[in-house]
Amino acid sequence: MPSGRRGLQPRKQPRQARAELTRQRILAAAAHVFGEYGYAAGTTNRIAEQARISIGSLYQYYPNKDAILVELVTRHLDAGVAVTRDRQGEEQPESLEGIIRGFVRAVIENHLDDPQLLRVMFEQGPRSPELLERVAVHERERVAYTQELLERHPEVRVEDTYVAARLTVSAVELLIHQLIAAPDSIDTTRLENELVAMLTRYLTLG
Repeated sequence: MPSGRRGLQPRKQPRQARAELTRQRILAAAAHVFGEYGYAAGTTNRIAEQARISIGSLYQYYPNKDAILVELVTRHLDAGVAVTRDRQGEEQPESLEGIIRGFVRAVIENHLDDPQLLRVMFEQGPRSPELLERVAVHERERVAYTQELLERHPEVRVEDTYVAARLTVSAVELLIHQLIAAPDSIDTTRLENELVAMLTRYLTLG
């Protein structure tokens, strides 16, 4: 597996619509292949075949499957950041339970596309410094936003809002990822209800 920074970077940044469509086909094909076969067996040959392009064409865009997987992870993280930023500009429910439910539901929805692909992305994929930094930025933004909500909401009874915010963000992200991607996954409505109840009780416990 390439460990250098260059080995995880896309070769070509599409400037024309046709090139961009080809890149999107490669990413969609890779998501299907990784989700079905896993990381080790998700070869570039299988990805090219799924995308209906030659292996040479694939290598014009990505040097290896690691670079493709890194881009898929980056897109997933960017979608989560976008949800957080969108919520910052929206009017929040009055109840703490309503706020937590909106947070939990948004994370669940961001994990529904392909749970098996998520498992591959976060448990088997490469870890470049750039990707790790993006993960850290994503977490810092969510923690800061959550702490601000906890500090101003009258129902919150926890004293250390920073630690509470970190616990809340970590619990939502990790539990949803683990339970949705598990072979015996939990129904998302039940998962949402129980996770909301758990966090609301913790945050309002006097």
